[in-house]
Amino acid sequence: MPETTAGLVTVEIHDRIGLLTLDQPTQRNPLSSMMMTEVTAGLHELADSPEVGAIVIRANGPAFSAGHDLKEMIDRSLDDERTIFRICTEMMETIQQVPQPVIAAVQGAAVAAGCQLVASCDLAVASRDAVFGTPGVKIGLFCSTPMVAVSRAIGRKRALQMLLTGAVIDAATAADWGLVNEVVAPDALEETVRGLAEQVAAASPLTLKVGKQAFYRQIDLPQAEAYAEMREIMAANAVTCDAQEGMRAFLDKRPPVWHGQ
Repeated sequence: MPETTAGLVTVEIHDRIGLLTLDQPTQRNPLSSMMMTEVTAGLHELADSPEVGAIVIRANGPAFSAGHDLKEMIDRSLDDERTIFRICTEMMETIQQVPQPVIAAVQGAAVAAGCQLVASCDLAVASRDAVFGTPGVKIGLFCSTPMVAVSRAIGRKRALQMLLTGAVIDAATAADWGLVNEVVAPDALEETVRGLAEQVAAASPLTLKVGKQAFYRQIDLPQAEAYAEMREIMAANAVTCDAQEGMRAFLDKRPPVWHGQ
């Protein structure tokens, strides 16, 4: 698939990996309404492609994202502000709704809604130079929507420390707290993310879809409800062609051949 450019975001497919790139580097990739709309559209475009087994969200320039574009939030009506955060919420929820795993590749600053974007992804790899924060409290705009994703990723006390102080944390702390999976040297970020995406994309696309949807379905349920739902989902998964093929291939000591059904 040739590269397509839609203004602020580029969308590409390389070897079963969908690449969605924030491309407003001189402004530190602010999540304006237009950029967020393009990200959501790009996610749907990649999700609908049978060629794509994993999606990477990355950014051009020295920063991943500085968060919302504050210039579009000055002197606006309440309905205008509601629209901005509706668009933001739609983008974040789309990340977890698409069937393919979504991986964030983070360099430089990922703050406010940029930090929320990282926390919303299924997996995240950070460069050693990455920093993360929810600094809205410092400008009188508490990071309430970033709080949703960040608190679910790192827990209450750590999230409140970030939210109430507005202080940034470094990449090593982000990994220790569970905001990112791995920290690598800046020149190893692209290769590491590609390797992780290739590893994920090697699995059955049907199984990835079932598993990702099941994870987000069960994570906030009481344990008894989670088991009740997941045992039914796993039983239904077990009778699919791909699960039967995978189990047979394991017993036969051969690579599986996925059919996506």
